[in-house]
Amino acid sequence: MLLRRQQQMREEHTSMDEQNQRAVGQPLRPISVLFVCLGKILTIRHSICRSPMAEGAFRHLTHFGTPQQHPLIAHIDSCGTGAYHAGDLSDTRTMSVLKDNGITDYRHQARKVRIEDFREYDCVLGMDVENVVDLRDLVKRAAKKGVLSGEEGERIHLYGEFGDKAKDEEIGDPYYGGRDGFEIAYEQVTRFGKALLRHIEVEAAKELGSSGP
Repeated sequence: MLLRRQQQMREEHTSMDEQNQRAVGQPLRPISVLFVCLGKILTIRHSICRSPMAEGAFRHLTHFGTPQQHPLIAHIDSCGTGAYHAGDLSDTRTMSVLKDNGITDYRHQARKVRIEDFREYDCVLGMDVENVVDLRDLVKRAAKKGVLSGEEGERIHLYGEFGDKAKDEEIGDPYYGGRDGFEIAYEQVTRFGKALLRHIEVEAAKELGSSGP
């Protein structure tokens, strides 16, 4: 499944003591998730719309940073493929839609994706196909320079892969439209987030069952 290989890659760097604990029924190590959208010069503001909305919604779904935080989620962040809007806050319409859906404690500052993100995050999720292509190209270029192994590309997925409508469902950029585009994006990131969380839980249950007594 999508996240199985990520767990296998991490097992290569897991100590024998940790693996022994896993074998007697301890839960899997929680995973980290990174949401990514555009940050190119022709789409200068896009990294402050979709990916922060996805991050805010997923933090809300997983109760991130609270005593009720989901035990299988270690870290959540978002960024863009370029640095043209680094340091800026999220689009006000993104924040307004989040607020109207009960998400009032989320704050975000845009940043550019970093090479180390591909090592640190188990699941790197692009909002559309172009994001995924750009991210995989970054990994390929880094691998040619010997900075990454190249296997990190397996961590990159289209967020819509976790949707329940079409396998390649994309989150359209709402920036140049009205508020309705942001509301559609919110429906998508919420639906995808719930499906992603179910996927993580199912994969964890399978792994735990296969390593039990």
